[in-house]
Amino acid sequence: MVRREPKKVLVRLDPAVHAAIAKWAADDLRSVNAQIEYALRMALDQVGRSPRRTED
Repeated sequence: MVRREPKKVLVRLDPAVHAAIAKWAADDLRSVNAQIEYALRMALDQVGRSPRRTED
């Protein structure tokens, strides 16, 4: 089984956006990084562009 390494991306956020995401993450017991990925996946689902997961 091959494990894929996650891509590393530098994201610049407005401090108010970061604070809102950090509060949302704390409410959901996630890290800020995990919350950003969660929000991106939700947005992709909404526009019909969800990535297909492959079983290794």
